[in-house]
Amino acid sequence: MPIFRQYIAPLLTLIIFLIALVAVSARIFLPADMAAPAPTEDVNNVSYLLPNNLVN
Repeated sequence: MPIFRQYIAPLLTLIIFLIALVAVSARIFLPADMAAPAPTEDVNNVSYLLPNNLVN
């Protein structure tokens, strides 16, 4: 158990922190329109862009 507390747990914590840091920092390199929050309007409004066999 001391091996887990001294080596494995801190390593897992560090790996999770680094993954989160990379995920958050990746937004810097996205185009401006992709870095914005997703739109919340109704999805059915864009159904005219889809072929007829994909609607409903």
